[in-house]
Amino acid sequence: MTRLGIQLLLALAGLTLIALGMAILVTPHAFFATNGILLGSDPSLLSEIRAPGAILALCGLFVVRGVVQRSRSRQALQIATVVYGAYGAARLLSIVLDGAPGSSLLWATGIELGFALLCASVIEHEVVLQGAEQSRSAQSHTTDHGLPAAA
Repeated sequence: MTRLGIQLLLALAGLTLIALGMAILVTPHAFFATNGILLGSDPSLLSEIRAPGAILALCGLFVVRGVVQRSRSRQALQIATVVYGAYGAARLLSIVLDGAPGSSLLWATGIELGFALLCASVIEHEVVLQGAEQSRSAQSHTTDHGLPAAA
């Protein structure tokens, strides 16, 4: 993937996390109502609902940071992979244990797993490229017999 492609992926993944996190944190009743979930007014439940919203928004900020600071792009990809992968995997487990949710949550599962797989594949691709680069660099510093070249 090109550098621009990685930046677009990180921007989309990060801004999505920020938007979802802020919606859960600030307007949890409205956010969950879009999926037919009624939260009620129990302060303990609302506390448990809002806390993950803050984490999602904060993770989103770190992911977006990877767009503007190239040195942070690998960390941003790792964060996005973990967050989206964990949400997608948990939703799959919930489908097995609890049954299928509404269609919008099934779509969310696919999107989350899609982001996780894309980010993980970019990380893997970069690791392969770095390994090949290091191998070429090491080969250019050795003789035909694999010994270090004389300085």
